[in-house]
Amino acid sequence: MAVFSNLGLLALNRFGYGPRGDGDTAIAASDPRGFLRAELAQPGITLLSGAGLPTTPVAVALFNKDQAERKAERDQLAQQQADDVTRAKQLVALGAVSPVFAKLAKADAEKAAALLANPPKPPQKPPAPEQIIFRDESLARLRRAIEARAGFAERLVAFWSNHFCVSANKGGIARSITGAFEREAIRPHVLGKFSDMLIAVETHPAMLYFLDNAQSIGPNSKLGLKSHKGLNENLGREIMELHTLGVGSGYTQADVTNLARIITGWSIANANGKEGEPGTFFFHADAHEPGPIELLGKFYLEDGVTQGKTALLDIARRPETAKFIAGKFARAFVSDQPPPRLVAHLAKVFHDTDGDLHAMTLALIGDDDAWKPGPGKVRTPYEFIVAANRLIGHIPDEPGQVLGPLNLMGMGLWTPPGPNGYADSIAAWASPEGMKLRLDYCSQLASKLRDPPNPNDLLEAMCGAKPSAPTREAVARAESRQQGIALLLMSPEMQWR
Repeated sequence: MAVFSNLGLLALNRFGYGPRGDGDTAIAASDPRGFLRAELAQPGITLLSGAGLPTTPVAVALFNKDQAERKAERDQLAQQQADDVTRAKQLVALGAVSPVFAKLAKADAEKAAALLANPPKPPQKPPAPEQIIFRDESLARLRRAIEARAGFAERLVAFWSNHFCVSANKGGIARSITGAFEREAIRPHVLGKFSDMLIAVETHPAMLYFLDNAQSIGPNSKLGLKSHKGLNENLGREIMELHTLGVGSGYTQADVTNLARIITGWSIANANGKEGEPGTFFFHADAHEPGPIELLGKFYLEDGVTQGKTALLDIARRPETAKFIAGKFARAFVSDQPPPRLVAHLAKVFHDTDGDLHAMTLALIGDDDAWKPGPGKVRTPYEFIVAANRLIGHIPDEPGQVLGPLNLMGMGLWTPPGPNGYADSIAAWASPEGMKLRLDYCSQLASKLRDPPNPNDLLEAMCGAKPSAPTREAVARAESRQQGIALLLMSPEMQWR
């Protein structure tokens, strides 16, 4: 376990993505809290844009266009095959009365047999647009985290993106828009109001698609009475269980069902364009459950999409939400069992400021309990890979350099195993198998460095003046710079934050 006695190192490791090899540690040590506040004060620090990063509607349009073209190709091939079968049958029938047609039928049969034996190679198709978009989004996110001065803002983005997670594994359309979801629904609100982020998330097509709310129909709505289809409670349940109140906060199954009723009709404009621009939020009034609905002891009058937004605002302001969010926030940054006083402090700030996330974040780094030295958390695979690349000054130019290792380590980018996101506890990532996979990655990363930096310089950047004796000795005994870097990256100082 690593113990960071230098507060500058603690600022970089506990709240950021670790030091870079260019003097960050000394800068952070002069004013650790100010170092972190300065990054948050930069205009637009949480936003991300660039070439190849389309909006959700544009990504959906590219996906739909590609799907239509592929369907047209399949239909054309099927029609050609059907025409060939028809021609063959006709030749066989004509061959019964004419030797000339019999000869043509035989030639057709021989040609077909030859094609079956040696089928022609299909033309190589370019990658599907959803794959290209996903890789561009991934590389942009990774490079931002690696290049950031402290990485505190990017740690905040990763926390909230995992809290309100969606998965690219849901299908091609999901793979097209997971990056846009983070850029559009998460990043603009990381230092804003929790309620604004909550509404942006729950109305985003990526979330409506991931948790199937686009298929949820009020049983007593016009469409429900006509189609006999009903509720899908997935989104309503996860809003209460995972996004706001938390398990054991006092809500009931009836509350889950009623929230699902309140947000019926929250859907996505489809490809035909009749409901608006495809890939945008669409309120389907005919699918919305009519009438007033009770939720957590309060009745919400039927008022279109406003009914659901009002309910979400009220849930966001409940003390149970403040307590749940504060506890999860403290666990993510400080320790698996954060000081109860720290959690209570963050919950009070959250509640008193109406969910001001900037205020809660400043309260975190302003509280002495968040700065107590000692081992806090094991870095998740994503945090570890970003920290390793930051330290050695490696900026990936191809997303596969990181996406592949992340998949092997069990933390594929934007592909959590469930709506509860990835765990960030010590038990989740400190297994022997997990450490072996990290060692393999460190060896491969170090071996590919054409001009590797001096591992002793990196040791000072990573640990300051007081590296642990085992780490110092392991680096000193390395047979090459590459081996020294690999050992350094596997040290406790790198694994713990």
